[in-house]
Amino acid sequence: RRLRLLAVVLEPLLLSDTGLAKMGKYSFDPDQAVESSKARGSALRAHFKHCREVCHNIKGMKLPKAKAYLEDVLQFKQAVAFTKFTGGCGRHAQGKLRNAAGSKCRWPQKATKIVLDLLKNAEANAEMKGLDVDELIVKHSQANRAPYQRRRTYRAHGRINPYMASPAHIELVLVKAAEPVAKGESAPVKLSRKQAARLRVTAGGGTA
Repeated sequence: RRLRLLAVVLEPLLLSDTGLAKMGKYSFDPDQAVESSKARGSALRAHFKHCREVCHNIKGMKLPKAKAYLEDVLQFKQAVAFTKFTGGCGRHAQGKLRNAAGSKCRWPQKATKIVLDLLKNAEANAEMKGLDVDELIVKHSQANRAPYQRRRTYRAHGRINPYMASPAHIELVLVKAAEPVAKGESAPVKLSRKQAARLRVTAGGGTA
């Protein structure tokens, strides 16, 4: 009976009117006029804190640059700057390349591989839409803490301690880079008598 009630509760959440699974909501929704592509993953088995730092580092990058950067991280050629979860984080000279505070950086392999796979997924979605992938930028990259996954470890004297995993939900949104807007002509600034006198003195060779 409990299983039947659970199925009744979950059915409207999992199925749409067409009987197909609904696509999950994103915390960032780009403007309809802007060409975009999305990718997301739920309960990914990489530590949430590492995923957060990797997502924070690629935000704002162009897609080719972000992919090249993550591939360099996997080969230990570049590092991921840690800015929030810095407890026990070491310092390295590669952190200076990322302007990391205190040169605190790491090379999280599992989180980097997962984010790189999601980037390639979003790139494939963009190609299906006919977008120019070289012009896309990582507008939104976010990692949220997923529910803990519980295991147990056995300790001395017959005790049992929790042995938890900290997975993450990750979502990426790629958008087409906006065209730069030319700066308009500004209205002339009206100067006070004191400011005008100071400018005259400076232009005449005196000291202000």
